[in-house]
Amino acid sequence: MYRIREVDGHDDEIADALADLHQLTFFGGAPIPKFDHGHWWLAFCDAIPVAFAGVVPSTHAVNAGYFCRVGVLRKHCGNALQLRLMRALESRARHNGWGCIVSDTTDNLASANNFIRAGYRLYRPQDPWAWPNTLYWRKSIK
Repeated sequence: MYRIREVDGHDDEIADALADLHQLTFFGGAPIPKFDHGHWWLAFCDAIPVAFAGVVPSTHAVNAGYFCRVGVLRKHCGNALQLRLMRALESRARHNGWGCIVSDTTDNLASANNFIRAGYRLYRPQDPWAWPNTLYWRKSIK
């Protein structure tokens, strides 16, 4: 029923679809990322994009990708789309030669539980980059 595809964020139509999903899942609570940087995926239900994710080179960890965004439309939550998107970006990170993926969550239990399900571990970065109540995640992908 769902198909996940890596997409080209430089393509205007793709960037528009990513921005639309970002708005529909973050409701203006986070800035729209630069989709022409890093690697991006869309999850489709039939031909309609219903979820997205992105990974960029980390500025916080050496030889790592930073899982910078994931969003799933509410109607499609509960179908393991975040987990499937995580697997896709981990595969890309391996292909890029990165040794791990890092990320963070703040006040988002559903995403935190998905990080646990996907094998990520909590860690304390040397230089925390977010809020005092942020959880930091790391997964070796060698």
